[in-house]
Amino acid sequence: MRSDTALGAIGNTPMVRLQGFEPEGGAEIWIKLEGGNPTGSYKDRMAVSVLTRAMERGALRPGDRVVEYTGGSTGTALAFVAAVLGLRFTAVFSDAFSDSKRQAMEAFGAEVLVEPSDGTITPELIQRMKARAYALAEEPGSFYADQFGSPDVRAGYAPMGQEIAARLGCVDMLVSAVGTGAALMGTADGLAEAGQTPQVIALEPLQSPLLTTGQGGPHKVEGVGVGFEPPFLDRDRVSGIRAIDQDAGFAMCRRLAAEAGVFGGGSTGLNVAAAVELAGELGPGKRIVTFACDSGAKYLGGHIYG
Repeated sequence: MRSDTALGAIGNTPMVRLQGFEPEGGAEIWIKLEGGNPTGSYKDRMAVSVLTRAMERGALRPGDRVVEYTGGSTGTALAFVAAVLGLRFTAVFSDAFSDSKRQAMEAFGAEVLVEPSDGTITPELIQRMKARAYALAEEPGSFYADQFGSPDVRAGYAPMGQEIAARLGCVDMLVSAVGTGAALMGTADGLAEAGQTPQVIALEPLQSPLLTTGQGGPHKVEGVGVGFEPPFLDRDRVSGIRAIDQDAGFAMCRRLAAEAGVFGGGSTGLNVAAAVELAGELGPGKRIVTFACDSGAKYLGGHIYG
C-alpha cells in the first residue's frame, strides 16, 4: 500500500557532515536531514507506523476520526497520513506554536482546535491540551493516536537507525532533544539491530530543565521539553542528559542555514549546539550523529527567522 502512494516517500533521508562546525581536534558531526520527509519532519515516520498498524489490527477503519494534541509537526504528519488512508483527523493545538503548522494541518484536511496561551509553552498548557484531546477521543468513531504511549510510535523510528548504520557504519554517539523520547530511542533501537550501540545523549531546553533538575518551565523550543518525563526515554540506555540554552539553539539555526544550507527549527539548533560541545569532549576519530528534525520553513515569520 505504501509504495504507490505518498506514504512511500517517507524515510531514506540524506545525511551530511557538518565539517565546518566541528571543533579542532573534535569528533565528526553528521546530521540526518529529516526535513526531506513529505511534511518536512521525522514525525511522518511515527504517523505512518501508528495509523497503518492500527488499521492492520482493525482498531481503525476508513472514515474514523484520529485525535491527538500536538505542537504541530506530529499533527501535520498525522493529518497527511490520515488523508492518504481515508481517515479524519482532529488536532488539539495552541497559539503558542507556529501558525504555519496550523495552516499545514488544515491544508491536509484536519480540524484544528486551538487552546489559548500567553505565547510560551508551559506544563499547564500541555495539560489543558491533553485533557481536551482525551475527552474528544472518548466520542464514538474516534481513535486516540497516543503519541506519548503507543509502542507503534517508537517502532516507527527504528528504520532511521538502520538508515544511519547503512550510510555510516560505526556511530559513537547519538544526540537528540526529546519530546516523547521516541525518535531518540527508536533510532537507537534501529542502530542496535544493525550492530551499533553508540552512547545515547538526550537534550532538553535549559529554560525547562525537568530531566536534569526536576523543574520544568516556560520555553520556546517547539516539540521538546513537554513538562513531564518523556514516556519513551529509557534512562538505562541513556549515557547522559544535557540542558542547552534555547537562545544558543536559535542562533545555531540561523548559522546552520547561512553556513551549511541546513534549514531547521529550534530542536535542530539545540541538537547541533550540543553536538558541537560533545564533539570537543569526544575527541578525534569518533563520530556523532544528530537530527535536523524538520524543515525551517515551518518557522518562517516566527522568532527564529523573523
